[in-house]
Amino acid sequence: MIIGSGFGGLTAAKRLKRADVDVKLIAKTTHHLFQPLLYQVATGIIASGEIAPPTRMILRKQKNCQVLLGDVTHIDVTNQTVTSELLGHTYVTPYDSLIVAAGAGQSYFGNDHFAEWAPGMKSIDDALELRARILSAFEQAERSSDPARREKLLTFTVVGAGPTGVEMAGQIAELADHTLKGAFRHIDSTTARVILLDAAPAVLPPMGEKLGNKAMARLEKMGVDIQLNAMVTDVDRNGITVKDADGTIRRIESATKVWSAGVSASPLGRDLAEQSGVEIDKAGRVVVQPDLTIPGHPNVFVVGDMAYVEGVPGQAQGAIQGGRYAADAIKAEIKGADPAQREPFQYFDKGSMATVSRFSAVAKIGPVEFGGFIAWLAWLVLHLVYLVGFRRKLTTLLSWTVTFLSTQRGNLTITEQQAYARTRIESLEEIAASVQDTQKAAV
Repeated sequence: MIIGSGFGGLTAAKRLKRADVDVKLIAKTTHHLFQPLLYQVATGIIASGEIAPPTRMILRKQKNCQVLLGDVTHIDVTNQTVTSELLGHTYVTPYDSLIVAAGAGQSYFGNDHFAEWAPGMKSIDDALELRARILSAFEQAERSSDPARREKLLTFTVVGAGPTGVEMAGQIAELADHTLKGAFRHIDSTTARVILLDAAPAVLPPMGEKLGNKAMARLEKMGVDIQLNAMVTDVDRNGITVKDADGTIRRIESATKVWSAGVSASPLGRDLAEQSGVEIDKAGRVVVQPDLTIPGHPNVFVVGDMAYVEGVPGQAQGAIQGGRYAADAIKAEIKGADPAQREPFQYFDKGSMATVSRFSAVAKIGPVEFGGFIAWLAWLVLHLVYLVGFRRKLTTLLSWTVTFLSTQRGNLTITEQQAYARTRIESLEEIAASVQDTQKAAV
């Protein structure tokens, strides 16, 4: 059995295609999500369907695999069962071997109430919500005659200067400076302010000082206001409260906030820890054995963002390689291999990359660090390779071509339902006041 349809779970399922096993894959969504491109959905570059193909369709030709929709709530390692829920119904499914690849969600470091005003970037729902919030902010600014309110609406704050934060800040800046330029009559979209905040003293800390400085220089050239050593202490409808390194408390008025500051592993990790005594780290990741299993249960593998393995980053490659290793271990055991004799998991570091803007990215591959246009091309190629399906590769390439060569974006639509739901970026009282101001101005 496999829990999760992300990179780790899907890789494991495919790897078991020709094995003499019955595979059951349980996930709480119907799709496989290519998470590294969520920010492009949020900023209108590509459609959500290009990075979220249905898992059932991906595996439809794999006759030994059954795809099941459900939210796994409990793993019983003693009785070897998995409990899941779907629309009020509870299902208990037995397993012989288990691969737990349930991924991770956004972490607000104990301040979960921040989520209402600062969505994360971990799901299609998150990306579509952020797209609606970003575009609705411009629309509401167009209808406002209050300079202070327009300034707040046109201030976009991204919390977290890791790869997702850097990519998101860069794309909001390009959206405002190029795509939306000249599209409004009452406001100038190029006056929008994009702020990138982080409590750390550097941009892209995992990629090193050199590449971090390259990314920071490019963002600053695009007009992004980078504020480091700035810890967010509160988030509400109208803005963010920040504590600087010297203890100064200040306020940033901002209607649209994006949270990309941390991750928290699936609560299933804690469930496993309570039963097996396995250690979990501060992010809720399971500290696995060298063969990616938990103590006393050689048939329970934990891979991807749920697993803590020293030297393995929380990126797609770690999940892919972990899923492949677990599947191979199961196949070997079927053929008579002794689980006690397994070779330890070895991670092959293929490097890391982050885009900053059109034609600019940073990349670290082994000891080689480089940035600019070449890094951007390498980023494009790598992400195309890992997209599922030829049609999605082609349509994504076409969307990129249109966006990067013309600055136009083909996926800026927000539905009426999204538009009304996202008016919560401001209070109803503020919206009503804006309407009255507009009516008075018209008279």
